[in-house]
This record gives sequence, structure tokens and C-alpha cells, in this order.
Amino acid sequence: MEFFQKALAFIVTLGVLVTIHEFGHFWVARRCGVKILRFSVGFGSPLLSWKDKQGTEFVIAALPLGGYVKMLDEREGNVPAEETHLTFNQQTVGKRIAIAAAGPIANFIFAVFAYWCMFVLGIQALAPVVGSVSDNSPAQQAGIVVGAELTSVDGSPVHSWGDVNMQLVGRLGDSGVIEFGYRLPDESLPHEATVPINDWLIGKVEPNPVLELGMRSLAPLAPAVVHGVTPGGRAQQGGVEPGDRIVAVEGRPVANWSDFVREIKASPEKQITLSLERAGRSLDVSIRPEAREHNGETYGVIGAEAKATEWPPGMLRNVQYSPLVAVGKALEETWDMSLLTLTALKKIVTGRISVENLGGPLTIASAAGISAKSGVEAFLGFLAYLSISLGILNLLPIPVLDGGHLLYYFVELIRGKPLSEEKQQLGIKVGMALIAFVMLLAFYNDLSKL
Repeated sequence: MEFFQKALAFIVTLGVLVTIHEFGHFWVARRCGVKILRFSVGFGSPLLSWKDKQGTEFVIAALPLGGYVKMLDEREGNVPAEETHLTFNQQTVGKRIAIAAAGPIANFIFAVFAYWCMFVLGIQALAPVVGSVSDNSPAQQAGIVVGAELTSVDGSPVHSWGDVNMQLVGRLGDSGVIEFGYRLPDESLPHEATVPINDWLIGKVEPNPVLELGMRSLAPLAPAVVHGVTPGGRAQQGGVEPGDRIVAVEGRPVANWSDFVREIKASPEKQITLSLERAGRSLDVSIRPEAREHNGETYGVIGAEAKATEWPPGMLRNVQYSPLVAVGKALEETWDMSLLTLTALKKIVTGRISVENLGGPLTIASAAGISAKSGVEAFLGFLAYLSISLGILNLLPIPVLDGGHLLYYFVELIRGKPLSEEKQQLGIKVGMALIAFVMLLAFYNDLSKL
């Protein structure tokens, strides 16, 4: 069932974003007087098609990994003399620039709209209150203590752990210092803490910046009661059932779910005994946690989950704005996420962030499924972020992408004439090879995480 939920969320996500992107090209091309032959969402065999009054064929195809707008063009076949003025290649360079840029611009406009909807509907954010600080960690050495509420990172105000994470992600691979502002319970005076970094988390795969600094969020302690088990997982195989209360692991008492998780993580592929309480009676089961590896560290998992618990009062904050104020907030969020994406892209290219963090369709499907299950607001935020990423990637000056076409057109604008067809075709071949390499790398990363 979970697979179908993720698949549906993936199809909806790509379907929406591809349609928005291609509609940008379509809308501007029509207003520039270009004849549109086909508007396709997806590749491959058409599942559904129809034509409008102007003869444009609209297609929903079988492979939902992209789309395209096919325009009348003399370079792609014979064109009747009476339709020459409707071809893309006969348009002024200014019109061609507008048509090529329209797709990415549509993605940014959609991101603003999605964030606006999210802020008008309202979202719940987890207050950045420190729940624990690891011994000898960078956070402890900087003076951050349990109960402190973070108020800024590098001078930028933060109102949630999501804000904190976004600011810290922008510092991956950096050297220097991270400056935190915080306040203590029942105090109004601001405090400051400085954490020195050197090539921070460079090369780490899926880093967790907050944990790497030695901080954990304040969270409710869930009781050590099993809420669900993964079908076929080690917990189910060992006889663990929903409703079981974990009393001890190898004779060591378990007070809450965090204690239980800690014991399981420390026992990869080790046969251990769980003492349970089920329907008023005690029993022991033997189980061997499955070994998983992340960033060179091996830990155990059994495929069991706890029931969600209530957050302490004041920890969940509602973030909601009026329709007018939400416009400014949506523009600000789109700008910040665009800068963060560009920074991350630059650091991947320069080796400051590992290429193993590139995700492909499986990563997108998983993230889409999780955000969709989390609610409309979370899904809107995910769509906005992915739309920004799609817009930025398409503006990269790589032939085949919109940015590559824009590069050709600006060269033409400066030279007064286009590059030769041979040079353009060579660039397209190089661009296709580069894009194919990146896609294969992303897909390989997806498979390696299974």
C-alpha cells in the first residue's frame, strides 16, 4: 500500500511541475505568434490525447519523467510557405529568449503561489528548543545548554528547527565559525555562542547538521510500546506484536522508546532478548536487528515504530499570515530557497558536498510520499522547493536545457548572427552526455540506498 501511495505522490508531483514548466513555454510561444504542434506531459506512448481549435495536440504520455512543447520549426522538416512566419526559428532573438526563459520563470511563479497557499492555510513549526547536548560536542563547547531556544544562526532569525536546518545546510563544506543567538528559559537577555568549523561535514552523505553539532530537539518521551511492525521485518519475524510494551533488552530496563531505539541501534546482527509485557503477561522473544550503514557507521533496525505522542505546550507554533502579508513571505521564501539551491549546487560542483547526496526519481518519490502523508501544507512546501530546483537546473548553461538555448541566443544577440549549426549540434551532444551522466549518478545513488 505504501508503494502505491509513494507512486501516486510521485506522479502527481512530476505531473504538476512538468505541466507548469511546459505551460510557461506554451503560453509565451503562442503570444509570440509561434504555432504549437504538440504539448506533451510525459514521454513515450500517448495514454490520452486531444486537439484544440488551433490544431495543437495535447498529450499525456506513459513515462512521467518530463515533457515538451513541440513548435513549428524549419530545422525539423518542410514548412509550407504560408506558415513560415509561424515557425520558431523565424522569430526575433528577443522572442526566442522569452520563450526559452518562460518555462523556468513559470516554475518560480508556481513556487511563490505554493508558498503563498501554505502560509495562508498555516503550518505548524517545531520551536528550536534544545532538548539535549552531547558531551564534548561543538555545541557544548560553545556554551549552548539544554533548554536554550535558538533565535538566530549567522545573524538570520530562526523560528523553528526547519529554519535552523536550512541555515546550517548553507554552511556545509565551509570553514570559519557558525554564530548562534539563543535565549534561556525565563530570561529576556540574548546570549551568543560561536562554533568553529573547518571543511564542515565535507563529503558526508545525508548529513544531519544539528546532530553533528551535538544538539537534539526537545521532544516528548514516547513510552516503550510498539505501535506497528514492518511486514517481514525482524520485529515481526521475532514475534513482536503491536501493543507489546518493551520492559528490558538483555536484562537492561527500558524506560522509554528512545532507550529502546538506542539498544537496538547498538546491536546490529546480534542475537538479543527482549522482555515484553503483552496483555498483562510477561514473555521473552529473541531477535537479531538488521544491520544498516550510514556515513560509515553500522547500526541495527528491527522494523518497529512507536505511537506518536503529544508535544509539550508551546513547542508547536502556528505560522499563518493574512493573504496580503503572505505574498511578501512567499517571495522571501522563494528567494531564500533559490539561494540555498544555488549554494548547494556550487558546493557539489566544487566537491564541498558529496555527489552521493544527489537524488533521482526514487528519492523524489519517497520525499513526495512522506510530504503528502504529512498534510496539504507539507506537500505544498515540497512542491515549491522542487519547482525552484527544476527552474534553477533548467537555467544552467548546458545545451539541451533551457539555459543552454538561452546561452546560444545571447551569443547570437552579441554577435549579430547565430552560431553555426555544427557548433550548436556539438554543444547539444556534449550537453546530452552530461545530463545522462548526472541522471545515471542520481539513479545509482537511489539504488544504493535501497
